[in-house]
Amino acid sequence: MFTGIVERVATIARLEAAGERLELEVDAGAEIAREVRIGDSVALNGCCLTVVAVRGERLAFQAVPETLRRTSLGARRSGDVLNLERAMRADSRLDGHIVQGHVDGTGRVAELRAEGDDLLVRIDAARELAVQLVPKGSVAVEGVSLTVVDPDESGFWVALIPHTRAVTTLGKLAPGQPVNLELDVLGKYVWKYLERIGRANG
Repeated sequence: MFTGIVERVATIARLEAAGERLELEVDAGAEIAREVRIGDSVALNGCCLTVVAVRGERLAFQAVPETLRRTSLGARRSGDVLNLERAMRADSRLDGHIVQGHVDGTGRVAELRAEGDDLLVRIDAARELAVQLVPKGSVAVEGVSLTVVDPDESGFWVALIPHTRAVTTLGKLAPGQPVNLELDVLGKYVWKYLERIGRANG
């Protein structure tokens, strides 16, 4: 489990295909790398991956074909930056929302609009994802916990404050860019339950 509160922007140091999998190493910095152990869960741009090696300040991961199909990780290159978050601690405050690190799909940045110091971002998404969002609900975009603004059947808006843009990769979003999306897990369970009730009642 994660919270969507990014700990560090990490640089991809190595990418290498290994059969159908993708092996990647990221520079996590000394403080984080010192505390991480092999087998730990770490979210990279919202994708929960398992640490398979710790090499100095670098953490190594393997992304399986399902991850590459469902997320934007397969399009990354060495030198790209990713939002990094370690799994939440049970004795810590839950500052964002409950994030599993299981990406539901990708959306695409459609529009950027300045509003004072904030930046409004329109993200287009597949209808089956967009219809599950609710106003003022939660969504993880590239692993960042955000509040949904004005959702419709083809996407939604989010507002980025200066702090979020400064400490995550979202400050460098550009129109047309794909982004990983994870819907609120509580909302997904409610949606699935109501869908089953609807089918049962014809």
